[in-house]
Amino acid sequence: MLNTEKALEIARNVYGKYGVDVDAALEKAAKTPVSIQCWQGDDVGGFEAVDGDLTGGIQSTGNYPGKARNIDELRKDFEFAKSLIPGKKHLALHAIYLDAGGKKVARNEIGPEHFTSWIDWAKENDIGLDYNPTFFSHPLSSSGFTLSSDDEGIRKFWVEHGILSRKVSESFGKALGEPSCNNFWVPDGFKDIPVNRAKKRENLARSYDEIFAEPISKEYNLDAVESKLFGIGLESCTIGSNEFYMGCAMKHDVLLTLDTGHFHPTEIVSDKFSAALQYIGGIMLHVSRPVRWDSDHVVILDDELKTLACEINRGGYQDRVHIGLDFFDGSINRIACWAIGARSMEKAILWAALEPVEMLQKFEAEGDYTSRLAYLEELKTLPFGLVWDAYCEKQGVPAGDSWIPMMKKYEADVLSAR
Repeated sequence: MLNTEKALEIARNVYGKYGVDVDAALEKAAKTPVSIQCWQGDDVGGFEAVDGDLTGGIQSTGNYPGKARNIDELRKDFEFAKSLIPGKKHLALHAIYLDAGGKKVARNEIGPEHFTSWIDWAKENDIGLDYNPTFFSHPLSSSGFTLSSDDEGIRKFWVEHGILSRKVSESFGKALGEPSCNNFWVPDGFKDIPVNRAKKRENLARSYDEIFAEPISKEYNLDAVESKLFGIGLESCTIGSNEFYMGCAMKHDVLLTLDTGHFHPTEIVSDKFSAALQYIGGIMLHVSRPVRWDSDHVVILDDELKTLACEINRGGYQDRVHIGLDFFDGSINRIACWAIGARSMEKAILWAALEPVEMLQKFEAEGDYTSRLAYLEELKTLPFGLVWDAYCEKQGVPAGDSWIPMMKKYEADVLSAR
């Protein structure tokens, strides 16, 4: 078996033939942040001091043993998962993951003070934090409408939650020295055919006008708004459609969130970057894996994941597209889910960094589409695995499949005792 340095030298020579600097690619990949979702660790349960079912189209299936039951267990599990994943990392929190010391806190009262322990933990673990207000799994979301509700009391409640979410996100950015992405997704919609879509969308637009009224520095907080094609029980009309949020992002100068599971099954999200970024400042990318629908399967290194990363690199959008993961699977080891999904995203980022963009774009500019296609195919069999293993070793995480027995040992020593 080749040692890492010898293998890397072989890869340098092979990729160098195409004008690719492997060491520069390794450095670029290491600097690209990936926001990893906390809710994979406990099936989107959260730590509110109340019991309730998941609602709003949110569903985690499976009952694999070892689910995190409290903040300490979730943090411990993520710290172990983090040791298996290369690259620069953020942790994305939902509002329901507050640390209120077991006290019940209303959603419209959740503020920065409920996340100070998360900030301290993030500093200790050298990671950034991102945020999501939680508009589901709550009595005041049971009607199917939150920010678009006709009930002014309900609408105002959720507006207050949204305003405070920006304060929480801002506190993350100020404390950790890098902006926090604050992502708005609401499950509002109709199960059957509506006859007054306009009213609900007017309500939703008015709510965002109120939520985004106070300016907050983008040095600390980056707001994002997320569309969806449909949800469970909301099949006929989603109030927050892609067209609605494209306009909202432009009006309020916020990020547009593109979730890879929130469009038609044949709709390609990677094609949307260069279109949307002609008109908006940035994109929050939620990477999931839909199987027939928005099923949030664990991310794998498929063609679309590679293309997502390549389109970011080809367009020079590294500073304008913020990458985050969004899947939750309770049917297999949850730490393995984190590791498989995040390592796959990191592989895609590295794959894109190793692409000879200048050469390929030159062929295209010259109209030599034959060479473009021919080389795109030849690149698929270059020794990417050698570079990936070197990347993992340089990042101090296990290369190849060596992380799997480590994960199994953690399951036997820690998860099985829960």
